[in-house]
Amino acid sequence: MSCGGDGGGGCCDGHSHVDASTDQSSRYCLHQMIDTENLQCLNESTPGSCKLVFRPWSERLSSDSFVESDCDEELLFNVPFTGVVRVKGIVLIGGEAESRPTKIRLFRNREFMTFDQAGAEADQEIELCPDPNGLIEYSLKPTKFGSVSHLSIHISSNAGGETSRVHYIGLRGDFIEPFRSKVVLANYEIRPQASDHQAGSDSIESGFNQTAASK
Repeated sequence: MSCGGDGGGGCCDGHSHVDASTDQSSRYCLHQMIDTENLQCLNESTPGSCKLVFRPWSERLSSDSFVESDCDEELLFNVPFTGVVRVKGIVLIGGEAESRPTKIRLFRNREFMTFDQAGAEADQEIELCPDPNGLIEYSLKPTKFGSVSHLSIHISSNAGGETSRVHYIGLRGDFIEPFRSKVVLANYEIRPQASDHQAGSDSIESGFNQTAASK
């Protein structure tokens, strides 16, 4: 499934501007591919509030939906997908004034990271500009995020506040394939194999012959 073309005018600092005159929902559609049941965010003040920020682009300006950090400025989103995706770009609307995140660190395919693990080298780090309308897209490295089953987003700093707030995260990219291989493997392991029956028969026959010989 494709979530739209690249579009947008490139900037020297690695971001592009989204055309607000047209509906961009078809481009920022990877929220539909998130395994929402297992989506989590560490250090969120309200449990489960992280699930509210991954929503359609047309609903990005809703001020009622947000996640806020608890004891400091850091947040760590662990975002599992329902299959393999290619993530091309990210849009983030932060809180006002000092609660606005200023830097995110992205990791691919490191399932359910902790803050200790987030101290490792990130696959990409992005300095965020003020963007209250969600019109700045940051491009992700194709070589790093071309095949992603799990995306971790670490908000490591903000504009100086005690806590950070995020209202919206939009992900642009393509859905490549579901996790079919795991299902096939599971079915194969559960289904009885002819070799298993043969081995069982040989064992029974061998045990019978040994018993008969002892008599």
